[in-house]
Amino acid sequence: MGERIKKLKKIRIHREGTTELLYSAILIFIISVGLWYLLMALNPLVCHIVMPLVCGILLAAWLIALNFYRCPIRYFNGDTEKLVVAPADGKIVVVEEAEENEYFHDKRLMISIFMSPWNVHANWFPVDGKVKFVHHQDGNYHKAWLPKASEENEHADIMITTPDGQEVLVRQIAGALARRIVTYAKEGEECYIDEHMGFIKLGSRVDVFLPLTAKATVTMGQPTTGDQTVIAKMK
Repeated sequence: MGERIKKLKKIRIHREGTTELLYSAILIFIISVGLWYLLMALNPLVCHIVMPLVCGILLAAWLIALNFYRCPIRYFNGDTEKLVVAPADGKIVVVEEAEENEYFHDKRLMISIFMSPWNVHANWFPVDGKVKFVHHQDGNYHKAWLPKASEENEHADIMITTPDGQEVLVRQIAGALARRIVTYAKEGEECYIDEHMGFIKLGSRVDVFLPLTAKATVTMGQPTTGDQTVIAKMK
């Protein structure tokens, strides 16, 4: 698509988590100080035993949240023409021909990536192109790795038209724990590999539906790195 326009936000902590991390840090500080004064008034010995344990637990919980919202700055190295890159960190759980009955009403090559709570949760555009539409669908919260999750769970669909006119559907899917899908893609906007497409909180799944002429370059169980791992090549 010629030179790609890169609009990466140079952040290490994702913007979806900055407010939550700040407020939770303030809350932890208030709880710790309040508990310290309370225990010191009741029993200083107990205070010196209990407070390190409580502070350690609270700090560990905050660091887990910090890890959850991490957002590495990445650039795809090389030409992106005809390539489909992983939209998320995780593990390949589906590589198969599947019926897509919401938009295409025919068979597509479906590649799905499951995101655990420990993965980076930012999502990237898998191809260069133009966003044809964005559609959010309410639904259930089945476990994300189940086949029915793709159609029955709450999800957001982003249809992208590539420079040569092929259509690629990307589906952000909520899971049993993930209850918030954030989509930055906007209808009518040009999109590029290296740009953030959205964010899914607490881990879930991202499906990519490609023309049957595309060739998968990943296998079941293979780990993926968002914006880095090539998952398919378009004909």
